[in-house]
Amino acid sequence: MMPFKATAMKAGLMSCHDCGKLLKTRETVKNEVLTCPRCNAEIHFRKPHSLTRVWALIITSILLFIPANLLPIMRVNFLGTMESSTIMDGIVYFFHEDEYFIGLIIFTASVLVPTFKIIGMIIILLSIHFKWKRGLRHKIAMFRFIEFIGRWSMLDIFVIALMSTLVSFGGFTSTIAAPAVTYFSAVVVCTMSAALTFDSRLLWDAN
Repeated sequence: MMPFKATAMKAGLMSCHDCGKLLKTRETVKNEVLTCPRCNAEIHFRKPHSLTRVWALIITSILLFIPANLLPIMRVNFLGTMESSTIMDGIVYFFHEDEYFIGLIIFTASVLVPTFKIIGMIIILLSIHFKWKRGLRHKIAMFRFIEFIGRWSMLDIFVIALMSTLVSFGGFTSTIAAPAVTYFSAVVVCTMSAALTFDSRLLWDAN
């Protein structure tokens, strides 16, 4: 038996993203924009310009990810001596101190998670562009995982904020955030925005 490939868009059906109401339209235009009769929200078959916006956000994330890892993310002032450290410096420090669990958490949240999100979104976008039909279910599962892990991307920033509050002994020791914090936060915002902007239904349009 051949698989049933009918879609809601082909059937002229669309759902409101705000209230979930299912609507029947007369014309199945891909970029048609209507208004929901229940909540008066703008509805459409697919998010307008979704791919263009996601590509822009992902490219921006890649550009920001470089200084986020190369520039110092934290500065410690100990008895008048200022020391700066990057993300990798902190990870190496914890591993040298046999704090493998903390080092692994920081490495995962600061390096692996952003890298996975960027590479994963690029694979998904290329699949749509080149109309790759294989492994669509796996790509959808990967996208859902990218959405899920997005909430843990700010773990490194939380650690720095906590240390800045706790590790402060007047003029003896103080901890302040360094420029890389801004870049890293921007990477997190861009990758999370890319996941929110992306319309996963575009993967199935090529099927």
